[in-house]
Amino acid sequence: MSPTSTSSDVLVIGGGIIGLVTAWRAAQRGFATAVVDPEPGGGAAQVAAGMLAAVTELHYGEQTLLGLNLASARRYPDFAAELTELTGQDLGYRRCGTLAVALDADDRAHLRELHALQQQSGLESQWLSGRECRRLEPMLAPGVRGGLRVDGDHQIDPRRLAGALVAACERAGVVFHRVWAERLTVVRDRVTGVVLADGTEPAAGQVVLAGGSLSGRLAGVPQDVLPPVRPVKGQVLRLTMPQRHGPFLSRTVRAVVRGSHVYLVPRASGELVVGATSEELGWDTTVTAGGVYELLRDAHELVPGITELPLTETRAGLRPGSPDNAPLLGPTGLEGLLLATGHYRNGVLLTPVTGDAMAHVLATGELPEEARPFSPKRFSPATALTEQPA
Repeated sequence: MSPTSTSSDVLVIGGGIIGLVTAWRAAQRGFATAVVDPEPGGGAAQVAAGMLAAVTELHYGEQTLLGLNLASARRYPDFAAELTELTGQDLGYRRCGTLAVALDADDRAHLRELHALQQQSGLESQWLSGRECRRLEPMLAPGVRGGLRVDGDHQIDPRRLAGALVAACERAGVVFHRVWAERLTVVRDRVTGVVLADGTEPAAGQVVLAGGSLSGRLAGVPQDVLPPVRPVKGQVLRLTMPQRHGPFLSRTVRAVVRGSHVYLVPRASGELVVGATSEELGWDTTVTAGGVYELLRDAHELVPGITELPLTETRAGLRPGSPDNAPLLGPTGLEGLLLATGHYRNGVLLTPVTGDAMAHVLATGELPEEARPFSPKRFSPATALTEQPA
């Protein structure tokens, strides 16, 4: 078969963790599956911290998204075990819990409100005094005024997750086209495949657009089904923790400092991830002195000893934001085109449930119940006013 006549049942555009998990689960269902991406396993996962924080990431007005986040969090232990058993790769999955702390009276009031919302939503979190927080994490600043202990919020290393998903796809027979997708091919109001940068035109029965923040830029996608996804820049730092005197931090620690969110995610490997800025700057991925300074300043107020640690990496990535901060999953108004994008700050957390939902809809034509509120069709003119997730 010549390169211009290759065909698959499912063609996934985008080889980040969302595209990879979709391809892997589709291949497990028996679909002949291909992925288009010049660097599979790259993308936002290379920058993300990997917090699996359904509880501490709860925001007002996002209760519907909470349901999807919790469904995915429940699947993570089995998902991680399956992927590790299949590939032999350690994913850095840690069930270490999260501690959200307050540094002043305003932060404390905000955390108290979040705790009340968590309790109203049936979530498990425990209020701690400042002294109790420091007993759990002795490196915390003396001025910590209180905090929330959430043992159910875990972490994973997204870089290792991405690598394992590439390996799992290869084992499942997924074909990789390691070039850019240039244009969607549409014949008589139906998607038939894609034109690649090398001139080849692989055909497919169904195409899944999973290009992260780039999902809205693919040529050939009709305007009325083009995903309303935008890039949201995030700068992240990586440091190395000392190993000789016990753990520097034993769990993820996060806080709001002067209105900015900061988190510290300690890996078992000794890496400490500090993030993240949130900047609406289009496609800019420059690491700035200001971004690094703000992260270190806020992290230092939280954990003063951090400024003694070696700074090993600075990175900036682009989160795929959607109008309601929730993902777009499933069929569009164009026959044969499905979306798996717009996961914003929850892409790593939502990886298991997204893979399951996309495999289900590819096989049956219907989204599973937990994913139905996130149909891309909620943004079409006829439904946008009535079907937005709450």
